[in-house]
Amino acid sequence: MGKALDKALENATLDEVLAVPPSALAGLTEKHDELLACMGINNIRDLGSNKYFATAGVLVALSGKVG
Repeated sequence: MGKALDKALENATLDEVLAVPPSALAGLTEKHDELLACMGINNIRDLGSNKYFATAGVLVALSGKVG
């Protein structure tokens, strides 16, 4: 998963990765965890399945501007 995740997760299973707080993603901090928790997002699974983030991701992908 490259540099997108904390080094401590490099040998973790997908289920383990999905269960950790969003701050395990590169560029996010514990402060982001606090802010996202206010939206009911407590782990990477919640973040990825959030309808607003998912919709935004699809729109960006459709625009051809991913990456």
